[in-house]
Amino acid sequence: MKIVALKMLAAQKMLLLLCVGVSLAHDSVASAQLKSIEERLTATEETLKELKRENEALRTITKASSDKLESIQAENKGKKVAFSVGLLASGSDQTGPFDTRTTLIYKKIFTNTENVYDSNTGIFTAPVNGVYFFRFYAHAHSTKQMAVSLYKNDQIQCSVFTEKPVTNTNGSNGVVLSLVKGDRVSTQLWENSWVYDDDNSYTSFSGFLLFPL
Repeated sequence: MKIVALKMLAAQKMLLLLCVGVSLAHDSVASAQLKSIEERLTATEETLKELKRENEALRTITKASSDKLESIQAENKGKKVAFSVGLLASGSDQTGPFDTRTTLIYKKIFTNTENVYDSNTGIFTAPVNGVYFFRFYAHAHSTKQMAVSLYKNDQIQCSVFTEKPVTNTNGSNGVVLSLVKGDRVSTQLWENSWVYDDDNSYTSFSGFLLFPL
């Protein structure tokens, strides 16, 4: 009986040790899993923080772009662009001939909003992006060749020409141009040509903004 009791006691101890071992192993696995979950949560939190920072940066850039666009639109909307000028401020005279094409400098100012036309150079400079209309007139005396071209920057857009007319004559042309801010428009007298003007402003140059872009 004593031997049986000892064996049973030994068996109970073995079972208890086994249960404790299983419990410890389970706790170890659970602890490792918990640590892994905590690491993943930490990584996710860092990712969310980074995304939040990027979001804030994008919001700042978007607002700055929106503010700039509104500023440009307001500036363009408020622009009223027009000029009209005659060749001679007073008196009467022939202009030309020259050996090379020469920019006509109109001295009589009828209209020049925001000083878009420079009476020192004869050049109109676009103050805003937009679509503009231009027209010019040139007067020729009899027996004298008259030839004038309208230029956008350094490119001819349209011209008038008459070769030694029998009587005095006028030429006129016009064009609608799409310009960006800073583009230059002028008229040039061809080489070996004349234009005439007097107080009636037969020779003139005008332009205005149709609408901004």
